Amino acid sequence: MNEIELIRRQLAAERTHAGAVASACAAVGARAAGKADGGRGAEFAQACVDYLVCVLAWFEERDQRAGDLAHRLRPAETSAQRTLAEALAQPGRSREALEKLERAVAADNDAARRGDACGLWREFAHYFESVWSVRRETIDARLARSLRALDWRAVAGIDADSILEERRRYGRVRDALPAHVALPEAALPAPQSH
Repeated sequence: MNEIELIRRQLAAERTHAGAVASACAAVGARAAGKADGGRGAEFAQACVDYLVCVLAWFEERDQRAGDLAHRLRPAETSAQRTLAEALAQPGRSREALEKLERAVAADNDAARRGDACGLWREFAHYFESVWSVRRETIDARLARSLRALDWRAVAGIDADSILEERRRYGRVRDALPAHVALPEAALPAPQSH
């Protein structure tokens, strides 16, 4: 496996894990999940939010670096520059997902006080799985056609520390799962060759 494939696999793992965390939270509302589980929902909610905020911030930073790269491409690469800029301009930025997450967390806190689940988690998960994910797939496809290993390294910002941090945060979510909440186990997608 070459370096680009390793980077793309880690990006795919982060997307898959974030989707699983969002889906688990949406299934019951993060804090409300702990009502029947000795208050474990607060720990679960915090682990979910910590994971999602970290990973979405990483993707937002990657988009910024990809945009910077698109502006630096040589004139002979104008087609790649244009298609990457178009992909980055699509709705579904990580910043927008973070705003939806923030609203879900605030509403979830209110819902937990009332003893019911929060629909904004479902809205967040739907946004994540549709608009955000479509944008990510488009960006990844455009990057796959035009980036060299050096560019992938610069845009992805992935190193051993970030991989371990992602695994630690995801493990914390798994460890905090209330008994009646399942974390969807999805197979990691294999990066597409272009």
